[in-house]
Amino acid sequence: QVRLMESGGGSVQAGGSLMLSCAASGENISRYLLVGWFRQVPGKEREGVAVIYTSGGSTYYDASVEGRFTISQDNAKNTLYLQMNSLKLEDTAMYYCAATDRWSLRQPLNGKEYNYWGQGTRVAVSS
Repeated sequence: QVRLMESGGGSVQAGGSLMLSCAASGENISRYLLVGWFRQVPGKEREGVAVIYTSGGSTYYDASVEGRFTISQDNAKNTLYLQMNSLKLEDTAMYYCAATDRWSLRQPLNGKEYNYWGQGTRVAVSS
């Protein structure tokens, strides 16, 4: 099974940019139906940020990040990325990388559909 490790989080001022990386090992991410990014703030439910179908490259974004975040994958490097631009205070959260091999999946941005998770990387946006 795949193992996922996020990196690239940190502190940034509002309006700034960060790129998150998710390095996969054990298996290539291309073997999974979907891979993506989720985030969670303490006391709130985890929410889907951006996901990508590994075959075909179709992407889904939460409305709150549409136009500011870009998800991409590099199968040769077995790595998933999330380019985050125009960061806002409300983007502050722990960001998780996830993968799913549940081919019956119905809701791409629903974290409950994903069965492999990384440990997370923290993003803090300040004014």
